[in-house]
Amino acid sequence: MFGKIVIANRGEIGLRILRACKELGVRTVAVHSTADRHLMHVRLADESVCIGPPASTSSYLNIPALISAAEVTDAEAIHPGYGFLSENADFAERVEESGFVFIGPRPETIRMMGDKISAIAAMKKAGIPCIPGSDGPLGDDPDTNLKLARQIGYPVIIKAAGGGGGRGMRVVHSEAALLNAITLTQSEAEAAFGNGTVYLEKFLDNPRHIEIQVLADGQGGAVHLGERDCSMQRRHQKVIEEAPAPGISEAQRKEIGDRCVKACLDIGYRGAGTFEFLYQDGAFYFIEMNTRVQVEHPVTEMVTGIDIVCEQLRVAAGEPLSITQSDVAMRGHAIECRINAEDPVGFVPSPGTITQYHPPGGPGIRVDSHLYNGYSVPPYYDSMIAKVIAYGSDRMTSLMRMRMALSELVIEGIKTNTPLHRDILTDEAFVLGGTNIHWLEGRLKEK
Repeated sequence: MFGKIVIANRGEIGLRILRACKELGVRTVAVHSTADRHLMHVRLADESVCIGPPASTSSYLNIPALISAAEVTDAEAIHPGYGFLSENADFAERVEESGFVFIGPRPETIRMMGDKISAIAAMKKAGIPCIPGSDGPLGDDPDTNLKLARQIGYPVIIKAAGGGGGRGMRVVHSEAALLNAITLTQSEAEAAFGNGTVYLEKFLDNPRHIEIQVLADGQGGAVHLGERDCSMQRRHQKVIEEAPAPGISEAQRKEIGDRCVKACLDIGYRGAGTFEFLYQDGAFYFIEMNTRVQVEHPVTEMVTGIDIVCEQLRVAAGEPLSITQSDVAMRGHAIECRINAEDPVGFVPSPGTITQYHPPGGPGIRVDSHLYNGYSVPPYYDSMIAKVIAYGSDRMTSLMRMRMALSELVIEGIKTNTPLHRDILTDEAFVLGGTNIHWLEGRLKEK
């Protein structure tokens, strides 16, 4: 196991990684911007290094500064968390070229899965079901593109090969709008991702978002930890997640999970990862793979009892997985609510000082948060400030515990989206389970 690692992230995931390190006896270096010097994990880390001013481009996205922090503290490895540089193949490459271990997949794997076209090709080869589409980048010939769209069938969706997080996508419902939409998406993709390549897929009108958590050691060991339902979304950003997904049978879980494990072995995957699917009419369709730990990993940890971050650290240190597939069993149900510092109606960010913070408790309640009384939420980063997770023996127990937890949660001094969560959790459609990815947007429009 490593003697010391750099935590190249901030907020709740920085604290989550630090706790896993403490459990394994690993010393920690917390890097931070000048705006984040009072973060909880910075206070608790064995060492801390300021890596720049508040702007992410000058701090958390500053590759030379991060590697320098590892050098001056004699660290052995760097954990990127999620977001920022976690899926940046160039960063992973630079880390390894500098003599450190990148706690994540190999750079070539990140690069392959980060390009949606090469990812789809690799998944098809591995036997993962994919959405009908162009099977490659769109060219410049209008007639060929129109013919492709006709064969796929409208509506279609144009996607940027280098996109992610819901960006770089455009739905087209008619042939008359296709060519202009392709040009616009290419321009936007070039500006946003430095890669104007786009491809075409069938647009599914009533899908759920189901994802499969995997762990692999790159030494021939790989397991899946079941599925999560992440369909409760606003502007392609997840709001509530749960495991297991309502309505998914044990047979379906085993079939798609085993395929994901095979894909991991085929591509030589190492670390934690997530296969994301659209699920409609009983069928799974691959959309992308996230080559990092997910925000919603706690719900899987709650129902399996497996510490995903500790497994990440062990695998990166060269150890085989500590579990096999026969050790994995899903018990009970878990729901996670993402608490954001934002207005619950207009969703405008709400930075400021926390004047009162009281996390909920009780059986089955877990809170992953870096908040404390007097902490100032900065305006420079993602607005998520806490994750409340409720576990129960079944979905209804989990749901009732989450309602109770949100009624106990106190965050004063700023606005949060807690009222939105309370509202969703009492809605009849959510209580029944199985809502699609468009449900929340439609409900917000109605309101």
